Order: sequence, then structure tokens, then C-alpha cells
Amino acid sequence: MNLVVNGDAESGPGGSAEPVSKVRGWKVTQGAPALIAYRLGGGYPGPSDPGPAHRGSRFFSGGNSPRTALVQDIDLPAGGATGRRAVDAGKVRYTLAGWLGGFAQQEDGARLSVEFRDARGTPVALSVLGPVSAADRQGKTGLLERTAEAAVPPTARSARLLLVFTRSGGGTSNDGYADALSLTLSATGGRR
Repeated sequence: MNLVVNGDAESGPGGSAEPVSKVRGWKVTQGAPALIAYRLGGGYPGPSDPGPAHRGSRFFSGGNSPRTALVQDIDLPAGGATGRRAVDAGKVRYTLAGWLGGFAQQEDGARLSVEFRDARGTPVALSVLGPVSAADRQGKTGLLERTAEAAVPPTARSARLLLVFTRSGGGTSNDGYADALSLTLSATGGRR
């Protein structure tokens, strides 16, 4: 099960290139993102550009700010095969995944990270995806999948997601893009 709320930019206001001040499930901490429809056109990624095979109708972009940041805090499950006992025993793995990209030859980009924290909020592990460069995209507008997988650190009780869009050059649009963001947990097997 994906623990990320609204990792696909489908919920809440948006659909155009106009920045929004609120995004369901996320706290906007810097700048103002845009939740852009794939059908918008105007050089933004479209339905036939590289991206998730099962994409929804919208994706995240950095809006017009030089740097846009969104945060989401997730409590780890208390029980079950991926609960706290299993985490403390080192029997839970996580997969962080997302489709990240940008516009043509520009180096504007998106970065997704997860920081696991203990009960006091102290960071105990970090994974970072992206950004995807213009060379990675072969100079094409679109999004490419990036993933990271590792053991959830023992004592972890929460995960903080940070989605950052950075404009690297000229222009007014922050053309870092992101879609299909997920954080999933899985049991590694064995009996407890």
C-alpha cells in the first residue's frame, strides 16, 4: 500500500500552469507548485511524452518560483507485518519511487527524498531520488522513473517526504516535474 497521500497530484485545486497555495496531503513550505494537466499542452509533458504508463490526469511542477518545496509527514504503521515490532527487528524494507523530469534541454529539476525519524523526531536514515538531468531525458520533455530500496531503520517511527523543484536557468517557469510518488513497506519474511 502506498503511504503517500496525493502522490499523483490528482486531488485538490489545479489543472493549469497557475500556482496553487495548498496541495492536499502536503504542506507547501516554499514557493507555490502547480498541478498541471497532461492535456494542457504549451510544451508541458503530454499524454504521449515519457512518463508513467498508468498516469492520471495531472502532475506536479515547480510553478513560477525559483525553488518550491512540499513536505509530507507519515506515521509508520503500529501493527501488522510492517509494524513497529517488525521495524525494530529489522524485518521491514521500504521502496521510495517517483517519476521525475523536466523540460527539453533545461536543467530545472525535481528531487524526492524520504527521511526516517525516531520517536523523538531525530533523523535516522535518508534516501534521495533525482533530479533527472536533460541528458538523462535525452533532451526530451518528460518524466523518468527513479527508485530506492533499503531496510527501514530500527527505531524509525515516521517518515518525512520532501519534494523540491529547482529552477536552474532563465525563464519564469520552474519546469521540474514529478508524478506517481510512492512510499511502500514490505515484510522481509521470517517469523517474529
